[in-house]
Amino acid sequence: MTDRPARPAPAGAPGPLVAVCAIVMDPAGRVLVPAGAEGAEADLPGGFLAGAETPEQGLDRILEELLGPGVPPAGRLLVVDSLPAAEPGGRACVVHVHLVGLAGPLPPELPAAGRGLAPQEAYGVLPKRAAARLRAGLAALNAGTVAHLIGGFPHTGSPAGLDPVHRAALEHAGALDSASHRAVRPKALTAASVVFTDAAGRVLLVEPSYGRPGRWNLPGGGIDSDLGETPREAARREVREELGLELEPGRLLGVNWSHKPGRPARIRFLYDGGVLAADTLARIRLSPIELLRWRAAAPDELRNLVKPSLRRQIKACLRARDRGTGPLELHAGRPAPAGAVAEDTAAAAVKKRSG
Repeated sequence: MTDRPARPAPAGAPGPLVAVCAIVMDPAGRVLVPAGAEGAEADLPGGFLAGAETPEQGLDRILEELLGPGVPPAGRLLVVDSLPAAEPGGRACVVHVHLVGLAGPLPPELPAAGRGLAPQEAYGVLPKRAAARLRAGLAALNAGTVAHLIGGFPHTGSPAGLDPVHRAALEHAGALDSASHRAVRPKALTAASVVFTDAAGRVLLVEPSYGRPGRWNLPGGGIDSDLGETPREAARREVREELGLELEPGRLLGVNWSHKPGRPARIRFLYDGGVLAADTLARIRLSPIELLRWRAAAPDELRNLVKPSLRRQIKACLRARDRGTGPLELHAGRPAPAGAVAEDTAAAAVKKRSG
């Protein structure tokens, strides 16, 4: 399909107004609430488009006028809010809300531009509709999707911003069509990792080039399920891309489920990579784009190297490998109640057979 101009509207047909606003956020999570004109309510920074501007171009212009040059460009779209005409013969309005992420902190007081507020504070300062857009926009940011609003209220098929209790009620009442049902269902991010050890029982860790410095991880990464990739295929690909090793993962040791309210659940498949000999370790060639370095760490060194949840996952998988048990069902690295009983039972059975 070739790019071509949209067909012009019929002469005299009133089109909707198009406005744009921004959730300007600093790394600490504070958002910019501009100072309104005298007697006017505070609002998210934004305005109407001029001429042939796109929403992104218009927002860049508005923010430069408000904050001066050097503001990051409009980021990803978080919210589309459709406002019906307020009266017969009036014009509808479509509002796009974009994220603008700042690299540095937002000062608490910006005399010329407004204030940097925590979201809960901003909800109390902003008018009802702007607060609803901010709330839906942050929900869309955390969920990695876009919120669809009508007059500030989430559409029943909105992928973000819909109250979970309301969503469940709509599902149980059979009030959602199939497309809306897929859109509103909670989402999950999937990854695959491999647990390698050396001859001394130390765990192979890698330090990513992104995120918090000094925070280590297992070799692995996201599963490209949109390309038809399976967890095992992802584990093998990630080992090849990150370490330069062509190795087939061993058996599945565990599946970990982690969840924070308002964010997609994270599911990690953990495979046994076996014991790597010294000559294999010497062949490791790190991906310079993704990784800074690798190391082998004893289990008692993990506390200072990896996040607590991952540390629990690694230790649980090492126990399962040693005992010949699993796969384990883990929740934030801890065996699920039924899984913990099953693990102890299986370990006892292995001990009895070996005895």
